[in-house]
Amino acid sequence: MEDCVQDLEKHGHLIRIKEEVDPYLEMAAIHLRVYEKKGPALLFENIKNSQYRAVSNLFGSIERSRFLFRDSIEKVKQVIQIKADPSKLLKNPLKYWNLGLFAINALPKKVYFKNSFDEIKISNLPLIQCWEKDGGAFVTLPIVYTEDIDKPGVMASNIGMYRIQLSGNDYIQDKEIGLHYQLHRGIGVHQTKSNLKGQPLKVSIFIGGPPSLTFSAVMPLPEGIPELTFAGALGNRRFRYFYDQEGFCIANDADFVITGYVYPNENKPEGPFGDHLGYYSLKHDFPLMRVKKVYAKKNAIWAFTVVGRPPQEDTSFGALIHELTGDVIPSEIPGVKEVHAVDASGVHPLLIAIGSERYTPYYELQKPQELLTIANHILGTGQMSLAKFLYIANHQDNPNLHTHDIQAYFEHLLERVDFQNDVHFYTRTTIDTLDYSGDGLNTGSKMVIAAVGKPKRVLSKDVPNKLTLPEGFFNPKIVFPGVLAIQAKPFQNYKHENYILKELGNYLYENHFEDLKGIAHIIICDDSEFVSKTLNNWLWVTYTRANPSHDVYGVGEFTEFKHWGSKGALIIDARIKPHHAPALEKNPKIEEKVDRLFEKGGSLYSLR
Repeated sequence: MEDCVQDLEKHGHLIRIKEEVDPYLEMAAIHLRVYEKKGPALLFENIKNSQYRAVSNLFGSIERSRFLFRDSIEKVKQVIQIKADPSKLLKNPLKYWNLGLFAINALPKKVYFKNSFDEIKISNLPLIQCWEKDGGAFVTLPIVYTEDIDKPGVMASNIGMYRIQLSGNDYIQDKEIGLHYQLHRGIGVHQTKSNLKGQPLKVSIFIGGPPSLTFSAVMPLPEGIPELTFAGALGNRRFRYFYDQEGFCIANDADFVITGYVYPNENKPEGPFGDHLGYYSLKHDFPLMRVKKVYAKKNAIWAFTVVGRPPQEDTSFGALIHELTGDVIPSEIPGVKEVHAVDASGVHPLLIAIGSERYTPYYELQKPQELLTIANHILGTGQMSLAKFLYIANHQDNPNLHTHDIQAYFEHLLERVDFQNDVHFYTRTTIDTLDYSGDGLNTGSKMVIAAVGKPKRVLSKDVPNKLTLPEGFFNPKIVFPGVLAIQAKPFQNYKHENYILKELGNYLYENHFEDLKGIAHIIICDDSEFVSKTLNNWLWVTYTRANPSHDVYGVGEFTEFKHWGSKGALIIDARIKPHHAPALEKNPKIEEKVDRLFEKGGSLYSLR
């Protein structure tokens, strides 16, 4: 990390903050403001109550992320391309001749000349709390290492970025920390195996070290492929490790390492934590880690980030993953052209995809067929299975369509969707742990909308002139062509709102069916001005605050033999519900406090 910091500074990608800063809210506020200004990485040199420095915003832009891996990124892309299509190696062996030597970096290396580490305590670390209602201080860029008890060793290991609570709640300071991991994470497989043997799971948490190690912790690799091999390839240097006297794996290049045990069925309340959907994830029981040792290098640098309503620094992770692996998903799911987890919606709440319809080329295309098979495959694949809304369009209808042009994608799909036939629900199933729109932790519903064929409607660019609304609904605003936001009174309860929203759908069908033919989506919200102001506002509100099975209605909705459909526009109730987690808000006093750094003479004056 020291080498990384010096390299970034040399090339104008980093600013040092010399003033004393408080790890309670202040460091996070500084980070957020610099990120909003598209600023550089930050090295905090004087942290209150800690002898260590800290760095943030390392991955603050896709350009800086590429810069970090400039010596290896193209070779990694080539390796992934060959994985997606091995025939490329046969067709052009000269292009890939040097990949064998490069691949050696993927092999972890056990070292006997070990870096020097001091043994410290959790309370010696920079205990950074990012949001006011957080349960305490957290590690926000942890690299959590575990091994398979049946196949010990690094080649069957898993690393993941699972948040770590260092203080607060009922944790005994310096002896216990919280380990929060969610569905579809490799550590769960390891803990299950350890539990079955009645043995504790050994856990090593690395912080800092090569940026490739941090990035590898979020890389969605297939089960059975150790992320450490990817870290070595991306870092252009083999992952170096050794085992301490207690048998814990230690990353030789990490700046900090925390080791400990997770015993079967030992949980404690973890959270709240301001998370990447833009809300607090609330307090729940998660595994307890009993701390064994805490190590720090001489002059170690603590790496951290701040998550909140997207986009944030972690947005660059998603962008870089897509850049590296764009060819892989189509090779693994037949018929898929593109899949995009939409960052502005909180990633998992919304997937948009493009597939191919090839089942019946001898008929004029009338309805989705293969697209529904592809949708089921997507929802059964890795972390994509956490998606809540999945929209899928047909590639052949517009070969120039791409999922990263989000508005163009939605306009294409909404022109073609048949809401009477092409809306499909999965009820009482799993969704993202951090998503509180459902009716329980990890629990909610999913909706698939598929669209094929020629346009069925011309999307309206304006609110219909003749539109009237029942009492309690007002201030209609066009978000973009075909999408209408309508403000409503605050949500009360589902029994009441179910009746009100169905009545709204009936009213619009009976009085405005023709007027609304160019409207495909109607969003019921708390603030239509806010929702219609930007595309990102619409994405965030609509897809983080709606549970498909509970919050989807229609203009002229019906149920026929358990199939739900709508003769007119789809209505999504995206108001805040009583069971939702609170949204993240900045602290005005802290904001005033950090102003000093942006004033004349302050370390960040150049970013004012």
